[in-house]
Amino acid sequence: MKHITSLPYLDEHETVIAAGANDVWRNLCETLDRSFSRPGVAIYARLVGSADCTAWGPRPFAEGSTFPGFRVIAAVPRRELVLEGCHRFSSYALIFRLDHVSPDRSRLRAESRAAFPGLAGSLYRLIVIGSGGHVVGMRRLLSAIRRPWSLNGER
Repeated sequence: MKHITSLPYLDEHETVIAAGANDVWRNLCETLDRSFSRPGVAIYARLVGSADCTAWGPRPFAEGSTFPGFRVIAAVPRRELVLEGCHRFSSYALIFRLDHVSPDRSRLRAESRAAFPGLAGSLYRLIVIGSGGHVVGMRRLLSAIRRPWSLNGER
């Protein structure tokens, strides 16, 4: 985890979900697995030279589980999921933290950290971060995790 804390902080996004931590944790893991295990994501992971290009390991996630672009570094059910990855242009981490708000409400926070070494890394950062693509992707991901409980008008 020391390596992750040395990565530069990018941003943090959060959402409050009208569900308990058990349900949110399960949907977080399922949504990540489903979203990042699509064939297009695996192809992209191979193209950029990701260290992890396939889904492997225990489900629900445990330390060592992988999916394209990420490896699980720590999984504390209902509390925290720490993911890291690297490829030719970046080393990065996503840290999901789940906070109990009430028996039927949880706050999910997603912290992003990344380093973009060299000229190629700087150009990649411009494309991914500078374009706003990362923010859009994170918002979509959190929305997908929240979606099962949003059908009742929750936002």
